[in-house]
Amino acid sequence: MNADPEEDVCEDRYWKKSGWIARVIKNEDDEGWAVEMTRLGDPEPALVGPWTMGRDKKNPKPLDANAFATLTKTAREVLLRHEQAEHARLHKSRTITDDAERRVRVCFDVVQDEDDPHAILAAFDDLSGEEIVSQRVQATFTLSEASAQRFVRTGKI
Repeated sequence: MNADPEEDVCEDRYWKKSGWIARVIKNEDDEGWAVEMTRLGDPEPALVGPWTMGRDKKNPKPLDANAFATLTKTAREVLLRHEQAEHARLHKSRTITDDAERRVRVCFDVVQDEDDPHAILAAFDDLSGEEIVSQRVQATFTLSEASAQRFVRTGKI
């Protein structure tokens, strides 16, 4: 394998190109082969999947440009789904109508802090974007229709 980190490598079982590494490996779970896709700089693969056997039924089919492009696209999509799921876990919002018939957006944003995990609960006028009320809450707080209504009405959880 090539020692230059900037240079592309296109070998039968190892490709490094466009910020990604594809590596064909022996599948430890069975008799076949697997391919792993790792983004350069990441500690572990974004994607691991089965790989096709070659014509001799013993060795893996060599990587090629089309396979690498497909694997890269799939690995990017996997990472994107993980990022979207993480964002959804850390940032939630609900839009409610308050007692004055005003549309209010209530946002719950988790602050990832190992020493002091918490979240910020804030309510905003949906038209002007102006903050109505904000409060620090536990990261385990559950934002629901009822909790959003209570927060907007009282300013407390």
